[in-house]
Amino acid sequence: QLQLVESGGGLVQPGGSLRLSCAASGFTLDYYAIGWFRQAPGKEREGVSCISASGGNTNYADSVKGRFTVSRDNAKNTVYLQMNSLKAEDTAVYYCAAAGLVGPGSMWLATRITEYDYWGQGTQVTVSS
Repeated sequence: QLQLVESGGGLVQPGGSLRLSCAASGFTLDYYAIGWFRQAPGKEREGVSCISASGGNTNYADSVKGRFTVSRDNAKNTVYLQMNSLKAEDTAVYYCAAAGLVGPGSMWLATRITEYDYWGQGTQVTVSS
């Protein structure tokens, strides 16, 4: 069964940090671009970041640039989202998703939510004092 599982969410004070993990089972992430999304109550799901299958290309939403860093360890079949300088407005359920089925060296980034084939169940991030 193909599955993505997020972990690492929790409650953190403003200015704090969290690292989210996205682990795959049933398939290898080497062949997929991986995106991070978030959805706050009453709001639409929004893209946060995407990393290519190779790890050599990334993009970020303007709201998180300079604070969040996406990375991947294909040997561990895991993608990470390091979140620093967290703000209250970062509070949301965070999801990872896999897109593409491309070659391991691909620099391609998904640009539309419809390009994502597999989704995790989400992990809650709450930023509050």
